[in-house]
Amino acid sequence: MKLKKFVALLTAVSMITGLSTACGKNNGGNKNKKEAQVVKILNNKESLCLAPVHIAIINGYFDEEFKKIGQEYKIVTSNLDTITEQITSGEINAGYGLTGTLMQPISNGLAISFVTGLHRGCTKFYAKNGSAVKSLEDLKGKTIGVASLSDSAPIQLKRKLYSLGFTVNGDKADIQFVTYAMTDLPTALDNGAVDAIGIHDPVAYNAEKNYDFIKILDIGEDEVFSKEYCCQAYVSQELIKNNPEGAAAYTRAIQKAAAFVQEEPEEAARLQVEKGYMPSESNDDVVRYGEILASLDYDPSIEAGRDTFTRSFEDLQKTGDLDKSLDIDDFTKRVYPTLDGVPNSVTYDKNTKEFKEVK
Repeated sequence: MKLKKFVALLTAVSMITGLSTACGKNNGGNKNKKEAQVVKILNNKESLCLAPVHIAIINGYFDEEFKKIGQEYKIVTSNLDTITEQITSGEINAGYGLTGTLMQPISNGLAISFVTGLHRGCTKFYAKNGSAVKSLEDLKGKTIGVASLSDSAPIQLKRKLYSLGFTVNGDKADIQFVTYAMTDLPTALDNGAVDAIGIHDPVAYNAEKNYDFIKILDIGEDEVFSKEYCCQAYVSQELIKNNPEGAAAYTRAIQKAAAFVQEEPEEAARLQVEKGYMPSESNDDVVRYGEILASLDYDPSIEAGRDTFTRSFEDLQKTGDLDKSLDIDDFTKRVYPTLDGVPNSVTYDKNTKEFKEVK
């Protein structure tokens, strides 16, 4: 009898232990799943072009979209120069960057996918008034100052000059690039250290106001580049695989924010300053930021963003900046997929304060 009671007790203990272990495994699995569903969004203060990220935070578009799917997001304030390392380490899995800057890292294996184009026109090229450089054609044999050799400015200029018959890479290149800190580039041009510079807003805006420069290329006005997105939103390919709903929520929110900036650039600038995302010493700064945002085209589009990617890819294979053996169709499928539940574009009506999805 005692033996039977002992066996029964042992069986009960085993069942409880097994149940407890199973519950422990399920809780761990749920925890891991929950962690995988937290979308970690790149943010950078004092970067005017990131207005859609700032506005998506301020106006609650991230809150709205992630609440709809029952998920959480985390804003990761970071230096834009370290995004490759942060994506690789998983510190961030959603961000916003210059198309040209990201082309080579993507071709070399950076596992991100663009999800929507966000704005056009933030890169400009200048020469000093009265110098020998009066147009792009005059750049042959000249030195151009840029912030980095991997920055989108030299990438865009190579594409343009190649179309004009320049040799842009190799020992026989018709141009030479040298690097300076972005904010030092106007001074370098003014002092004659370089023959031309490629810079982004708001540095470009300030340079036009404060120096005697002539603009030799504005990608927001160029016949080809004005149709392309200089900046696009992206997510990690791992996020698309493991949490496509989160990737879609991020994309919808950032599209809404871009559409808001498009229609309300002055208000977007005011909010950026008021909430501490952009520095300001006076109301003149708010006006200046608003003018810059208004000069850019913040009309979001997946279709036009994908076209930007394919045109850039094809041009950079011709210039030699991308391996010519890479298959563009394969890259486009992986690097510019279609996410379920995301419209091609979004518009904002500032009178009704309503968004409209454009299929």
